Amino acid sequence: MSRLTSRRKQTAPADMQTSAAQEFRGVPEAGWVGGWSTGAQANSTALLRWLVWGLIALGPLLGALAYLSVPATSAAPVPKTAPSAPAASGGQGAAGFATLFVATYLSAGRGDEPKLAAYYPPASNLQLDGASGQHRGEQLTVVRLRQTEAWVWSVTVAARVTGATPADTASTQPGASPSSAAATDAVRYFQVPVAMAPGAGGATAYTALALPAEVAAPERAKMPELVYGAMRPALPTDPRTQAVTSFLSAYLTKAGAELDRYLAPGTRLAAPSPAPYSGVAVDQFAVEGETGGEPVVSVPGDGTILRLLVSLRATGQDGVRLPLTYALTLKARASRWEIASLDSAPAITAPPAAPAASGLPGPATTPTA
Repeated sequence: MSRLTSRRKQTAPADMQTSAAQEFRGVPEAGWVGGWSTGAQANSTALLRWLVWGLIALGPLLGALAYLSVPATSAAPVPKTAPSAPAASGGQGAAGFATLFVATYLSAGRGDEPKLAAYYPPASNLQLDGASGQHRGEQLTVVRLRQTEAWVWSVTVAARVTGATPADTASTQPGASPSSAAATDAVRYFQVPVAMAPGAGGATAYTALALPAEVAAPERAKMPELVYGAMRPALPTDPRTQAVTSFLSAYLTKAGAELDRYLAPGTRLAAPSPAPYSGVAVDQFAVEGETGGEPVVSVPGDGTILRLLVSLRATGQDGVRLPLTYALTLKARASRWEIASLDSAPAITAPPAAPAASGLPGPATTPTA
């Protein structure tokens, strides 16, 4: 017994020394794993297990909440763009507005101030003279259109003003000239400045910047040179006279009956219907590039093209003869002339020179007839 006790006493210090050495060297004792005690590790494992099961259980609920919380999708708003300056074609609306304004202006009299204010708001403060409808504007048409600013158009309207001075009164007044009656039915010209602005629903709004101003007639263009030679008599023996007369007779007096027999292959034309005339007489024609007056009795080779300017007299159903002019293109085939086209305008040698730049945007003019 004493030996066993002595052995324990001898081994005890060694165990204590070993434990102290392990603690000093950083070696964990039994019950520690990786710096965690086995009890703490078990508690942590259980906690993580419960958290995982909790998340699995809450998954459907969280998904439903996320779905319900997403706002309803809507179309992306269209960005608003600043209105741009109108194109030159926008002057058509300004021209129509100015025409209506001038018609109302010419017929306006005492008490018609609100009618003018619909076009030019300051007109509500005017005091007009004369009876309403005493003067009238007839045959109103735009003869000049010019863009002076990005949103402003200057419109010149021609109007035949009637009712200014009765013809019989003018002729009986002392000192009245013979032209007084004619002056009451003269064509006069009124210039109207029209401003444009974006309106509701993408439309364009218009307003006059001032009352109409009476101005002189627009300058008439110089007659350009044509490609045709001088007018020459349409001789019955000339194959060109025969072709043109046959075609125009079918075109103007037969409502197009048998018209195709005078047309070149591939040419299609519709004649006026009902036929406006009872007879046609071709008087003269001018031929492209022709300067001499020698008689022509033959037709050149197939495919030859020739442009003519034809002057004729058409007899109406009332017996009155009316002068007409047609620009035609002929084509030779099988020793005869056929009509290749009824041209929309006589051909000119070169376009007129462009006017000098005025520094104003988008000028556009319409010459009078």
